[in-house]
Amino acid sequence: PMLYVSVRDIMLEAIDSFLETASGYLWGYVLLFGLLGTHLYLTVILRFPQRYFFRALRYYFGGGQNEGQISQFSSLMVSLAANVGTGNIVGVAVAVATGGPGAVFWCMMTGVLGMSTRYAESLLAIRYRVQDGRGNILGGPMYALERGLKCKWLAVLFAVFTAIAAFGVGNVTQANAAARVLSENALSVPTWFTGALLAVLVALVLLGGLRGIARVCSAFVPLMSVVYIIGCGLVLAVHADYVLPALQRIWDCAFTSQAAAGGFIGSTIMLAMQVGVKRGLFSNEAGMGSSAIVSAPAYTPNSVQQALVASTAPFWDSVIVCTLTGVTLTTAALAEPHVLHALDGDLIVFYSFGTAGGLGSMLLTFSLATFVISSILAWSYFGERAVQYLGGRRLITPFRLAWVLAVFVGCVVPKGSLVWHFADCANALMAIPNLICMVWMTPV
Repeated sequence: PMLYVSVRDIMLEAIDSFLETASGYLWGYVLLFGLLGTHLYLTVILRFPQRYFFRALRYYFGGGQNEGQISQFSSLMVSLAANVGTGNIVGVAVAVATGGPGAVFWCMMTGVLGMSTRYAESLLAIRYRVQDGRGNILGGPMYALERGLKCKWLAVLFAVFTAIAAFGVGNVTQANAAARVLSENALSVPTWFTGALLAVLVALVLLGGLRGIARVCSAFVPLMSVVYIIGCGLVLAVHADYVLPALQRIWDCAFTSQAAAGGFIGSTIMLAMQVGVKRGLFSNEAGMGSSAIVSAPAYTPNSVQQALVASTAPFWDSVIVCTLTGVTLTTAALAEPHVLHALDGDLIVFYSFGTAGGLGSMLLTFSLATFVISSILAWSYFGERAVQYLGGRRLITPFRLAWVLAVFVGCVVPKGSLVWHFADCANALMAIPNLICMVWMTPV
């Protein structure tokens, strides 16, 4: 048994090292500035669509006469369910731990600028959506690439990367973070039990298809967001004297290189920017094209209206939730530096909320559990539509079986960094075809 454990650990370490190297290569200067450049380019060329934010809010509960399967609000809730997940909690903690507090600022800026990109990819998804033999509305970058750009091979690449990314971004990382936090809290829930329970719950919801996913997400997202904001507010209230210094620290670290101090590791401006943008994209997914897949089946009178509704998702996700998480973690770390001594982001979050007592840990546990379930459900739809594009409806049932199995596997994987590096690689590969699509189709 000891030999088996030793071999397993060596293999996991080798895979983790490979994925870390691949992630560093993919997330080099080219893709980093490619994403920010596309965000900026679309913001300018579309004449700052962020200014229509309040108009978009009025469209939340609007309807339309065109074909569709779910409301505009339900479409937004599924998108937010996919976006608001462990990336908003554990991902931000990883960013603060590795890139310093300044990463929080760059994560927020990714959300602001990403609103333009989300608008563009959602508009293209609706403009080029199609209907299958059973009346289901299908859309996303793969259809825009094939029907609009006439580039079938790039559409296939996007669908392949989306299917892979779904398991990394929307499944394994989500389940792993939830299992680790639940095993570390006072209940000490075994990871196998968390995996089995999550797998059963996900399987039951998947039987209802898109409408079942939309119903669950529409109920979960507002509730889990409110509970999480209350939890962050509790931590900030306990350490009220450190809130303003934390905000100042985030601002200073975003524009100046910092030496290691007060529990924080040292970081450069480039490291803070790189980590912040990476985690920002992981969180709000602007530029990846995944959320555009669920914009396509929305009832909407025109593509512009639904695209505006979809464009608000990065604001709620990165500008509100991620920034609140970053401020909360930085405040807790300034007040009690020992919280940053943990090696993993999920443990940093657990220790930070634990500084507010048992209530803080309980609110975190509830928030993370609901974040994980909703993200896994939403991403299952993205992955399902990707495999359907590649091979038709016959692949849906095998995909769902593999999806439920991956939920369990994600919970019991012992090395958390491995699944995060895998997710980073999948994110990067998925973003490239989508960015090409939006830039080349700017006239549309």
